[in-house]
Amino acid sequence: MKNILLLGDEALAQGAIDGGLSGCYAYPGTPSTEIMEYIQHNKFACENNIHRVWASNEKTAFESAIGMSYAGKRSMVCFKHVGLNVAADAFMNSAITGINGGLVAVSADDPSMHSSQNEQDSRIYAKFAMIPILEPHSQQEAYDMAYTAFELSESLGLPVMIRITTRLAHSRSNVATKPQKPQNGLHLPASAKQFILLPAIARHNYESLIAKQETMRHLSEISPYNKYIDGGNKSLGIITTGIAFNYLMENFIDKACDYPVLKIDQYPLPYKLVERIYRECDKILVAEEGYPAVEELLKGYIADNSKIIGRLSGAIPRTGELTPAIMAKALNMDAAASCNIPELAVSRPPQLCQGCGHRDVADIINAAMTEYGKGRVFADIGCYTLMALPPFDAIDTCVEMGASITMAKGAADAGLVPSIALIGDSTFTHSGMTGLLDAVNEKTQITVIISDNLTTGMTGGQDSSGTNRLVEICKGLGVEQEHIRVIIPLKKNFDQNLAALKEEMQYKGVSVIIAQRECIQTFARRVKKS
Repeated sequence: MKNILLLGDEALAQGAIDGGLSGCYAYPGTPSTEIMEYIQHNKFACENNIHRVWASNEKTAFESAIGMSYAGKRSMVCFKHVGLNVAADAFMNSAITGINGGLVAVSADDPSMHSSQNEQDSRIYAKFAMIPILEPHSQQEAYDMAYTAFELSESLGLPVMIRITTRLAHSRSNVATKPQKPQNGLHLPASAKQFILLPAIARHNYESLIAKQETMRHLSEISPYNKYIDGGNKSLGIITTGIAFNYLMENFIDKACDYPVLKIDQYPLPYKLVERIYRECDKILVAEEGYPAVEELLKGYIADNSKIIGRLSGAIPRTGELTPAIMAKALNMDAAASCNIPELAVSRPPQLCQGCGHRDVADIINAAMTEYGKGRVFADIGCYTLMALPPFDAIDTCVEMGASITMAKGAADAGLVPSIALIGDSTFTHSGMTGLLDAVNEKTQITVIISDNLTTGMTGGQDSSGTNRLVEICKGLGVEQEHIRVIIPLKKNFDQNLAALKEEMQYKGVSVIIAQRECIQTFARRVKKS
């Protein structure tokens, strides 16, 4: 046992390693990326051959984690909240198959959309799947939950979700570790049919899932993570979840909170504790980071809804992150006296790195579009999304991972020809390949530009599944070899690159241009190491 200074992400990773982890599966996405990166560089994980290789996307990651669980070992799968959308099919059905070895799904939410395209609360998914949720309020609790979550999973025969948010994921605190648990040995499920979701078996498994709900509720009632902290002023009771507890308590650093507080960090809701605070207090303030998930549940459970205030009532803003100042205002305290974070630097919009190859791709796109006008460039999730901003203004859409190719196809189907799809190498292998196959099958007139920087650049330079394979992948999907062109996006190559793009835009079928140049950041790190 020792004390370590860890990010919230790192605390989860270390807790899982110490808890008997055999394999971590993930796709990089802020704010979850550091979980896998910590495991990849952890000495114990390397020496004990814990699986720690990035997956092509979140769905394949989750399915691999299910496979390791099937074999009896403990697995963890990690992604950001929108990654859970990609993994949703496997996630939902894992609650029906159940598990063999413990399976923990970590979903990192991003309130206020610091680096995301939506503001989404993963607790809703876990409630939908009817599985337990653990929501730490501190780095220590993140470690403790990851350390014990595999045993909770195995005791219930269900996957367990750990839900964190950006501020906890990316802040540091001292963490006390615990004794190392051994990894599980290989052992197959006791029921040979458990993981075969034919309707007759799935119906039986679903009935089993329903039957486990009462046990899950009981475990929440006795969980050490759910605490009722009494207070003398019963005019208001406060229900907090996860990191919201910290935002509350930061207003009471030099004094005790006089209101009763119910801290909920394990779900389903501990209704006996809820009933107590409802019974004892005149009003209930629900403070939670994300959707008003608990607040809505309480309105369906408590008879007098007028006693409940929170995001739905306007006592707390409906969108964005909680802060100590917001909590102070909800408590009619002096918000100026709460712990405000000073602005130490003038904020500036994000921009592409100087020397980035995406800049040269933007230049040839803009030059090619001069005769057609705006509205024809469908882009995707990656560093190149910054082409939407000045001085480039080169792209017209960005919706979700992989949508560039399929949106370009749909626009071309509608008669918008030529249509351009811009996608990165990692995003292409994540979820662009199937869209390209659709376009090939229909011989749709679109030009796909894969801006290949040989890494997953936006999240810090993780391995990309398509590195040095993109030409062969496109050929395998049916793109004609003569219409797969590799270019090097440099200023000196501008004229020939523009000519190549213009030629392929005229082709009445699917063409792919692979603009290949190493990310300037990974190049700099590689040179520094050599």
